[in-house]
Amino acid sequence: MKIIVDAFGGDNAPLEVLKGAERAVRELDVEIMLTGNKNVIEKCAEDNNISLQKMEIIHTEEVFDIHEEPSKIVKTGKNTSLALGLQYLRDGKGDAFLSAGSTGALVVGATMIAKRIKGVKRVALAPIMPSEKGYFMLIDAGANTECRPEMLLQFAVMGSAYMQTVMGLKSPRTALANIGGEETKGRELEIETYKLLKESSLNFTGNIEARDIPKGDADVVVADGYTGNMLLKLYEGMGKFMSNKLKMLFSGFSGKLSGMLILNKINLLKKQMDYKEVGGAVLLGVSRPVIKAHGSSDANAFFNAIRQAKKCVDGDVVGKITDYISESNK
Repeated sequence: MKIIVDAFGGDNAPLEVLKGAERAVRELDVEIMLTGNKNVIEKCAEDNNISLQKMEIIHTEEVFDIHEEPSKIVKTGKNTSLALGLQYLRDGKGDAFLSAGSTGALVVGATMIAKRIKGVKRVALAPIMPSEKGYFMLIDAGANTECRPEMLLQFAVMGSAYMQTVMGLKSPRTALANIGGEETKGRELEIETYKLLKESSLNFTGNIEARDIPKGDADVVVADGYTGNMLLKLYEGMGKFMSNKLKMLFSGFSGKLSGMLILNKINLLKKQMDYKEVGGAVLLGVSRPVIKAHGSSDANAFFNAIRQAKKCVDGDVVGKITDYISESNK
């Protein structure tokens, strides 16, 4: 299996990308195709004693600037490491693509270069997030701020397929993010989406309010991209808030002493809340697996993102979604 990796996407590229890729080659039995400046990659690997065994480098000196308008990825950004990786994915030269670069450019590029699955109206950004009972998928988390009910239905279908295939859930519980539990709550978008989800073959459990999402009452939480991105950012912010409060709580002699007594539980909580343990957000609806890693990803996050990409390929997520969409359109 060959995973294409944008070697210059993210704040810590290319060093952390290479470290994560080296570990993936060693532990996951994959080959890596790196897109980016060959001279810089080889120099970085040499300086840091990183093996490039089973890694092919596709040379380009251009990098897509995260401050650029995303649409430029298909115009002036065709030769960037991000766009080049998507082109190789489209041409079947790799099985999946991973980048920690611009989210907007990746969404546009995946749609315009790699192309959508037939029948999919919009690709959706779908991070895996922690809850009291494990993990859940939030879809869409920001790729589509304006949505129609049938688009949210497709998000639910794609999310359910992923959670079945990659996360191993037999019948994922799917819920619609809303301001109340009643089916008459929300805007016209939520009211009409509720009807479609209720009539679908999915394991739809109804509306879910934001306060209930962390409890783990749903495996797939469906939202338009505007609402989903708000939920995502709040979740991230509360994670940092809780981390800072824990540091304050266990400061000083008495705090450190009490902290030592529950150190294992604290570490388990930190690990569960750490995005690096999941890897990245999958971009569902694309004709081949695409993973968006966090911009500040380190070697561990890149390794887990590559593992996530491998799981998507092994589980034939694209094939499953294609079948789901085909069945739902009948």
